[in-house]
Amino acid sequence: MIKLRYKFFSINLNSEQIILSLIQKLKTNPLKQISKKDINELKELIVQANNPLILTHYNPDGDAMGSSLAFYHYLVKKGKDPVIVTPNDYPEFLHWLPGNDKVVVYKRNSGTVLNAIKNADVIFSLDFNDPERTEGLEKYITEAKATKVLIDHHPEPTDFADLVFSDTSYSSTAELIYKIIEDLNDYDIIDSDIAECIYTGIMTDTGSFNYNSSNPETYYVVSKLLEKGIDKDKIHDKIYDNYSANRMRLLGYCLNKKMEVLPEYDTAFISISKEEQKEFNFSPGDSEGFVNYPLSIKGIRFTAIFIEKGNHTKISFRSKGDFPANEFAEKHFKGGGHRNASGGHSDESLKETIKKFKELLPQYLKK
Repeated sequence: MIKLRYKFFSINLNSEQIILSLIQKLKTNPLKQISKKDINELKELIVQANNPLILTHYNPDGDAMGSSLAFYHYLVKKGKDPVIVTPNDYPEFLHWLPGNDKVVVYKRNSGTVLNAIKNADVIFSLDFNDPERTEGLEKYITEAKATKVLIDHHPEPTDFADLVFSDTSYSSTAELIYKIIEDLNDYDIIDSDIAECIYTGIMTDTGSFNYNSSNPETYYVVSKLLEKGIDKDKIHDKIYDNYSANRMRLLGYCLNKKMEVLPEYDTAFISISKEEQKEFNFSPGDSEGFVNYPLSIKGIRFTAIFIEKGNHTKISFRSKGDFPANEFAEKHFKGGGHRNASGGHSDESLKETIKKFKELLPQYLKK
């Protein structure tokens, strides 16, 4: 049987029977096909590319870095020399990923990045559906003369790319990257580096297969990655058992002091102020997964975490069942995402943002 350990989002995929049954099901219901016309166009773009650039969104997560680095290694194996860019720093627990030393961070190397965008002939935009999600690079991306390729799994992409691979049925952008490589007839060149990056993206964007993972195709892809020799337990350890002591103390503090439960609305939330971040030496990624913990409370089906930033409040939402967390985020907090996992932000103070959130709940979540 598949075994879940929710607290640390682990999964035991050692059950050969389940994997084999899923693969058997897929033999009669093969993987969905990407347009051959689009695949052929992408193949030609890669062949002709002299200066490809890979870009992902602000505050990159496991899927952003996993899909970007997987595609980076793929292009290298195709004889290219891509530049891989992130708008800002990403969590330290992702720094082990193969190719981490090749990533150029815009916030620390703005001149290098802007020059690379200017010289790029193809820009691959991964794991975001709107240039605004690059927070500071959108103008340069939209005005760039390069051919733009979007590879993403978020809903309702804006019309900024010349070639679009966008499908919300995929668990992650990393899974879509796998499918694209396979459709390019390049499965054989997937090595352990590419496979590790793809698995990281899938695992993190599904909360270790706890959500966004009901499609048998996801497990088919995992089985193909296992065939490449990845050590899923090692990857899990590097992602979920590699936090700082300060992060663990912050988690305990948040659950004890900062978690507010609203049973009348089946809701719970956590908030973290700038002062509290300073107290616990907060680093990017330290709050990763915090928003999921209140979902383990009996009766809770909607959660949020509010993190105070310089001039705004960052918000993440999670939900159970058919409650559309993405619609809630889009309508009220300038965000979006998936039905059960989304995010947004507020230009108001932490206090005012939480007040607004509470005032909205009665019209959405009633007993």
